[in-house]
Amino acid sequence: MTDLSSTGSLQIRDVSKLFGAFRAVNGVNLDIQKGEFLTLLGPSGSGKTTLLMMIAGFLDITEGDIALDGSSIAGVPAEKRNFGMVFQGYALFPHMSVRENIGYALSVRKRPPEEITRRVDEMLELVQLEDFADRKPGQLSGGQQQRVALARALCFAPPVLLLDEPLGALDKKLRVEVQEQLKDIHKRVGTTFIYVTHDQEEALSMSDRIVIMRDGAIEQVGTPRDLYERPATKFSASFLGKSNFIRKGEKTFALRPEKIDLRREQGGKDARSSGIIQSITYFGSMQRIIVDTHDGDEIEVDIDVWRNQEALSEGAPVDLLWQDEAAVELTDS
Repeated sequence: MTDLSSTGSLQIRDVSKLFGAFRAVNGVNLDIQKGEFLTLLGPSGSGKTTLLMMIAGFLDITEGDIALDGSSIAGVPAEKRNFGMVFQGYALFPHMSVRENIGYALSVRKRPPEEITRRVDEMLELVQLEDFADRKPGQLSGGQQQRVALARALCFAPPVLLLDEPLGALDKKLRVEVQEQLKDIHKRVGTTFIYVTHDQEEALSMSDRIVIMRDGAIEQVGTPRDLYERPATKFSASFLGKSNFIRKGEKTFALRPEKIDLRREQGGKDARSSGIIQSITYFGSMQRIIVDTHDGDEIEVDIDVWRNQEALSEGAPVDLLWQDEAAVELTDS
């Protein structure tokens, strides 16, 4: 029998999921390291949640295998995989206190009362909810409820924690706060986190590695910096952040808007392109400027307001400049 008191590394080999003739996940291969914060990122229908549900054991694998520390768990029921799970909807018991909710998994496992008390106290401290232990979920904010759900999922020390769009119900400001808390908690507990989201900023700010998924397959895998600085395909470049696409001969290059310098048109030899400002949008610390180039392209430029005090206006002629290394050649040119 598979030993589930494991270290938390996962091996995904040629995994596919078919619903009739439709391949929701198609031939995924992925190694997830112990203690890693790995994010599955992609648009709706990309297969990220389906893959997570197969890892959890809630969906059967049609083809391939998933192993925990080298031992297959494909035939192990979800409840015996010993994985923690956090959903967007919290799924807290409304009639139970915060303390009772957090300790529930240990209670059903018939752990000794003193162990439950000790472990729940540790979790309350971890998620900074010591003063809310006796409250019911309905007396908490959305962010507090999500932290209770997280504490409950971690209370029994699972080797892997699976998180399916857990912050989707929170407003933007609260979402950012909980992201920071979640990242800190991951560092402190050392559990393997597998996180599903369609939010680019969330993936960039929290992950050790990101798996970009598209149409059931992996498009690209890497650290947030690698994927942002060196996207391999048009899809990666456009889905993770914004990119301009520039053609040179038969090759296509991705160029991030913030890596372009802009100055009033001087016809300088160092200018890569020139054109007319079509629109200017002010975002406080940054301005987004759309330029119609004389080559017929539309290029987006993001400039820091504090470093560019020169008054710019729609209809003004401008030069565009960038370094050679700023333009990244794509494989699907």
